[in-house]
Amino acid sequence: MAKSYIDIVKYMVEARFEISGSVEKPDIIGAIFGQTEGLLGGDLDLRELQKNGKIGRIEIDSSTSGNKTFGKVFLPSSLPRVETCILAAAIESVDRVGPFETNMKIMKIEDTRSEKRKKIITRAKELVKNLLTTEIPDSREISDLVEADVKSSTVGTYGAEALPAGPDIDKEENVILVEGRADVINLLRNDIANCIAVGGAAGTIPHTIINLCSAKEATLFVDGDRGGDMIIKNITSMADVDFIAKAPDGKEVEELTRKEIIKSLRARVPTEQILAMNKQRQDKYEASHSRHMQQRFTHRPQQDEQVKEVLSPSQITSNLQKGRGNDIEAEQPQQFQETANSRPNLGIKDINDMRDENEGIDAIPSIEMQSGEARQAIENKKYTESLSELHNTLRGRLYSHDGSLLEEVPIRELIQRVQSAQGVSAVVFDGIITQRLVDIAHAKGVKELYGIKASQVTRKYPEMEIHTSEK
Repeated sequence: MAKSYIDIVKYMVEARFEISGSVEKPDIIGAIFGQTEGLLGGDLDLRELQKNGKIGRIEIDSSTSGNKTFGKVFLPSSLPRVETCILAAAIESVDRVGPFETNMKIMKIEDTRSEKRKKIITRAKELVKNLLTTEIPDSREISDLVEADVKSSTVGTYGAEALPAGPDIDKEENVILVEGRADVINLLRNDIANCIAVGGAAGTIPHTIINLCSAKEATLFVDGDRGGDMIIKNITSMADVDFIAKAPDGKEVEELTRKEIIKSLRARVPTEQILAMNKQRQDKYEASHSRHMQQRFTHRPQQDEQVKEVLSPSQITSNLQKGRGNDIEAEQPQQFQETANSRPNLGIKDINDMRDENEGIDAIPSIEMQSGEARQAIENKKYTESLSELHNTLRGRLYSHDGSLLEEVPIRELIQRVQSAQGVSAVVFDGIITQRLVDIAHAKGVKELYGIKASQVTRKYPEMEIHTSEK
């Protein structure tokens, strides 16, 4: 990027563009100046600002791929941050370069002074370090700092895999296995030099680690998180680890204090005990899961128990009309008994079929409507008509046990209202019946669900009917 001819660059505006055609850099710059001219008034006109040295030269970094041009726009600014952001928004409004459509997006506005601050801090650290090396330390803090740096600098490599390790690996009869180099450095700072890194939980365990565990007493020291458990499982399956120590929950070995390190190592547990506890926990989980699945399948209702034995509305109408004579009381029980074994499965009913069956219900005399089946047929017709009224409204209705409307709510609030409402017997809504809604409605004692269709409803309840308008 070329040099910007302004005294102080406070901010650098970076935008990314995509042009649906092949164009040159001058075309892009011309489009930016042309489409922002007069847009923000004379005080924020790009040409005037550039003449006055308030903004620098606009730089374009572009490339062409196929029949499209991609790249970035860089605008240096010495304006205050608010005016700079206004200019950035104006650049983002450019939507054409020549005859081609353009998508201009501001990626970031960088404060260039922050980079100077970083350089200042870095240089200040170097000056302090030089001062410490030339002056005699006169405080305990400086002594501790030097001592820690010396100890951390003694991290070496061990074995054919060049694993990070302390200098006392060969001297000591026991070895401490940790995850990575940072863990080794922290142990060295706390005067534990017989440590070596295993390289994380993934991949094959290095042969150096396997050989060390066979020759020495090995303690695996891991982080107090899920990653530590994975390392335990991986290494104990391939190497002969004698003890396992874990950092406190949620902490890593590299961030522990000396007291926490010593406490964790003293609380180490034999590997056999850890593995036995894990196996016992796994066996307990599997046994509990097995019992749960067995109870689930044992108490699942049989298919024949899910058949709801009721007469269709047309059968009810025919029977009642036939029984208007003196023998009506004698014919009805017999008819109900004869049709009890031939009734269809009403797990999910089709409302289009119910609509055909409901024709003629209005012609039944009111005295004969006292039958429970006939009353149910009338309610089904009402709910079916209600579903038709709700078509394309994305709303639902809750009905009580006597068929009266409790409330009408948007679909997005339906489940919440079903959970909080009392005495709901039927739910009619312009949407898809899901397993979640079925479970919640059953728990609240809902007897009927009406919707457009049912999706992935694998668990049904004998005391609940599901009606859909789609075949």
